Amino acid sequence: MRLTVFWQRMADHFGAAYADSFARDHVMSGLGGRTVHEALDAGWSAKEVWRVVCSVMEVPSDKR
Repeated sequence: MRLTVFWQRMADHFGAAYADSFARDHVMSGLGGRTVHEALDAGWSAKEVWRVVCSVMEVPSDKR
């Protein structure tokens, strides 16, 4: 998954304004105690991060 697709999916689910805030502030155990930005910076793939976000935030299957 390309980062542009990842960020579009984040914006589609959370809203454009909240997606970045969520990605900076929400620490998830599924990301090893990291935020989305920290996980991406640590080398996690966008696809792996999106899977964790979907699981933790119960993103509907039609948006996955």
